[in-house]
Amino acid sequence: MARTLHLEIFRHNPSDPESKPRMQHFELEETASMTLFLVLSQIRETMDATLQFDFCCRAGICGSCAMVINGRPGLACHTRTSDLPDHISLHPLPVFKLLGDLSVDTGTWFRQVGQKIESWVHTSKPFEPYAPEERMTNTLANEIFELDRCVECGCCVAACGTALMRNDFIGATSINRLARFYIDPRDERTSDSFYELIGDDSGVFGCMGLLACEDVCPKKIPLQDQLGIMRRMATLESVRGILPSAIRKKFLGCKESCIC
Repeated sequence: MARTLHLEIFRHNPSDPESKPRMQHFELEETASMTLFLVLSQIRETMDATLQFDFCCRAGICGSCAMVINGRPGLACHTRTSDLPDHISLHPLPVFKLLGDLSVDTGTWFRQVGQKIESWVHTSKPFEPYAPEERMTNTLANEIFELDRCVECGCCVAACGTALMRNDFIGATSINRLARFYIDPRDERTSDSFYELIGDDSGVFGCMGLLACEDVCPKKIPLQDQLGIMRRMATLESVRGILPSAIRKKFLGCKESCIC
C-alpha cells in the first residue's frame, strides 16, 4: 500500500513586501521510484503553481535542485522518497541569496568566488586555436578530472559551519577548484601565488574540520583531502624563508626540478 507523504515546505517571496516566511503543508501519495524532484513537480502542477524551486537536468549534473532536506543539504533529483520518513521538511540552502521558496542564487556566489580565487589556467603561452592539446599522463588527467566533477550545487557551502558564520569564507568547493589548477601542469603559478589567494582565514585556515562538506557532497569528491593538500602547501609556503628548500619540496611532493 502506498504511503501518504506529508511535506512541510518553506515559502517566502523576498520581492513581495506582503510575503512572510512560513511553512506550508502538502500531502500526496507516494509512487514507485519517486524522487523529491517528482514530488515538487507534482505539487507545482496539481496543487500550487506558485511554488518556486530550481531544476534543469534531473540527473544530478546541473546541481540546480539543491535544498535542505530534513535538515541536510542534498539534491532533490538524487533523493528518493523511499529513503525518507513520511514527514519531510524542505528549506532553501542557507548562505546563498534567497530568490523565493526553495530557489536560491548560487550563480552569483560562485561567480564572485571564482574571480576571487582566479579560477582559470594561468599561462604565458599565446593562445593557438589550431594547436594540439598539451599531453599529460592518464594518471594526472584522471586526478584533474576527479576534482573537476564538482557541479557547484552549493551543498558543501550550505553545510559548512565557517561559511554560515562569515561571508568571506570561500568554502570547500573553491579550495577544491584551486587544487585542480595546482596540479594542472599547464598552470604556471607557483606556490606563493596560490598562498596569496587562500593562505588566510577566508581560505584554507578558516576550515574548522567538521567534515560536513564532504559528507553531503552528492558527487563524493574528496574535499577534505584537497583541503589538507592545499593547507599543507600554504603552511610550507609561510615558512619559505625558514625551512630549507629541499625539505619543502619533499613535503610538497615535488621533484627537485620543480618551481614551488
